[in-house]
Amino acid sequence: MTQVLEAPPTCAGLWRDAERCYRAVSSRDARFDGQFVVAVRTTRIYCRPSCPAMTPKPQNVEFYPTSAAAQSRGYRACRRCLPDAVPGSPEWDVRADLAARAMRLIAEGTVEREGVPGLSRRLGYSERQLGRVLSAELGAGPLALARAHRAHSARVLIEMSDLPITDIAFAAGFASVRQFNDTIREVFARTPSELRTAAARRGHRKHPATNTAPSTGVRLCLRLPFRQPFDAEGILGFLAARAIPGVEVVDGDYRRTLRLPHGPGVVRVTTRTTHVECLVRLTDVRDLSSAVARVRRLWDLNADPQAVLDCLSADPMLAPMVGAAPGIRVPGAVDGAELVLRAMLGQQVSVAAARTAAARLTAELGEPVTIASGGDPTQLFPAPDVVAEHAGEILNGPQRRIAAIREVAAALASGELDVHVGRDADELRHDLLAMPGIGPWTADYVLMRLLGRTDLLLDTDRALLRGAEAIGISPRRLADHARRWRPWRSYAGMYLWRASTTPPRARTRKDTP
Repeated sequence: MTQVLEAPPTCAGLWRDAERCYRAVSSRDARFDGQFVVAVRTTRIYCRPSCPAMTPKPQNVEFYPTSAAAQSRGYRACRRCLPDAVPGSPEWDVRADLAARAMRLIAEGTVEREGVPGLSRRLGYSERQLGRVLSAELGAGPLALARAHRAHSARVLIEMSDLPITDIAFAAGFASVRQFNDTIREVFARTPSELRTAAARRGHRKHPATNTAPSTGVRLCLRLPFRQPFDAEGILGFLAARAIPGVEVVDGDYRRTLRLPHGPGVVRVTTRTTHVECLVRLTDVRDLSSAVARVRRLWDLNADPQAVLDCLSADPMLAPMVGAAPGIRVPGAVDGAELVLRAMLGQQVSVAAARTAAARLTAELGEPVTIASGGDPTQLFPAPDVVAEHAGEILNGPQRRIAAIREVAAALASGELDVHVGRDADELRHDLLAMPGIGPWTADYVLMRLLGRTDLLLDTDRALLRGAEAIGISPRRLADHARRWRPWRSYAGMYLWRASTTPPRARTRKDTP
């Protein structure tokens, strides 16, 4: 009889359970891809759990939480299963500890731009303390984790672009071409040129990047994997309802501009059966990792939908909606400051009204994006300092509300209010609530979308309460009823928002954020 291996709601420390990990490897369970890697002592190769190669004997394997940990022990990546080319671990969203926050910042390229001191400063820990925690939790320190991240970024550019090898070395964040060559040979057991030749034979370069004139930037098409099931229609509908003209375009696919560290970028996201196709246009190719991380966060591509499905479908009240739309996602955010300002614009007004106010701000204060091509949006959402200076001349409504938006924008511009993916959730919530015009709903909404918090239910939201009523849950009993949805209450909230669009009685106003 085949033994069924259930995916856990959260996989914190799973790699330490050798027996369970080996069962996942034996069954080639793709649900565990990205949650740990399996290293084979006899071949000195590490793989994803679903690698199609012959399963090694249990005495010949060991398990690590990250590719960096395996690499630091002298293992190289499997050429067959490409263990670094899998959806990211959902653990970094379920967990809120230091290791999880560090991994989110490393994926954003913080170490490449600011070094380990910059990473430590953003996290609020000393370099020594940070290194000790990451080594204990993830099997590798910040430099090794960043090195693995650079190797993955370099492999993508080598295989998917026509950029010169020397340019790729610096674009991926390496300090020298020699360091780049040594790392690629050590991790993949091939030179960069050999990787490119092998990719060409496999036909993986159908959409090459082009290093063109400054006005058009660098163009690259990527395949971003996700775990099935995936409710693409739901997330596209959510983004379409809130799309700001000039910044976002939704027309079968999703396009938007990005404010990146080295210049503006534009992404076009198209959903496919097994992956998301992401066409990236960048001012500077060094921003590739940051752009990809933001798209993955916006589309919640690292989620563990099967764990969500198993939990929420056990509730008879929610089960019909879960069955009708499995794989629902909680949309993230591409920029912390933008999310805060948009959330404030949406307080106590309809989605349409919030969109109109944001569009007015963008039309007057947005920065042009010269690398945009035909059909792309052409403006960046206004920077906080510009909003702080000119919002009073553009926005309509109560002066107290406009003054609050300007004050928060000034705090964002000065760094007094620091909003990024590496923040501790409790500390960020405290800082947000200390600002004028920001209440518990707005603070929790920012935490849910920016930090990817999976267990936040906005149970004071009127649209969400209407959705609860529509499926038979009394709004007064919602908080108690929702305890059975832990740790996936954010996903349950998405179903309730969806239910609010077909309420039991006529409504004249939308309150969905």
